Amino acid sequence: MSYYDLSSLDVTVAALLILINGAISSALGLGLEKRLLIAAVRTVVQLLLLGYVLKWIFGASHWLAIVGMMLAMSAIAGVSAVRRTERRYPGVWLTSMTAVMASSWIVLGVALTGVISPAVWSSNPAQYAIPLMGMILGNTLNGISLGLDRLTQELTAHRPEVEMRLCLGANRWEAARPFIANSIRTGMVPIINSMMVVGLVSLPGMMTGQILAGAEPMAAVRYQIVIMFLIAAGAALGTTMAVLLGYRRLFNRSHQFLSGTIRKVKT
Repeated sequence: MSYYDLSSLDVTVAALLILINGAISSALGLGLEKRLLIAAVRTVVQLLLLGYVLKWIFGASHWLAIVGMMLAMSAIAGVSAVRRTERRYPGVWLTSMTAVMASSWIVLGVALTGVISPAVWSSNPAQYAIPLMGMILGNTLNGISLGLDRLTQELTAHRPEVEMRLCLGANRWEAARPFIANSIRTGMVPIINSMMVVGLVSLPGMMTGQILAGAEPMAAVRYQIVIMFLIAAGAALGTTMAVLLGYRRLFNRSHQFLSGTIRKVKT
């Protein structure tokens, strides 16, 4: 098996498939043509820029460049998670950033010390650290976004119930615990669903990419199993941390629900 390097013509032919989306939008009057065009252009530009940056980082193989790239990726993920929420509160950006940074870097640290031996990646750390971080972050930010959105939605919708519990003597944890559990569950559902059907309904991107690059199928499968567990751990840690930090922001030490700090925004 050998690796086939796609030419610019190959990419152009694939890009033309986006016209199918435009045709459907035009035929059904969906009004998505402009958004599709912008999304397509952004996809090409962003990935080309990423390719040039990664080429430079892989060539330099300097720790400062690698860490700087991963910090930038983590920061963007933290911001993106909040931008997807409909309700926000003071400190939500710090909550998201902290949860993203802590969970993704912890899981990555485990991957690069306990799963993949440092002897394997020490000669070219960027080749392993950056792709692993990207896959962990993608699922972690989804979990955090869903968890925070569900938390503010649940607490807003059940404000009378929360305040009644507090009036009857419950502390802030007892009053908010059911909604915290629902929020964490919501954030973890997507990755659990993906794990349930992986290999049956869908072939994951990393596994497919390795096979296309010429890797032996069972070797690609082992890598994909590791990746699935890493991203599941990242999503669980990130969602739990974000929801708990959000809960602490929305209740003060006097066990009062600060419902007035939650505001709905346009996403």
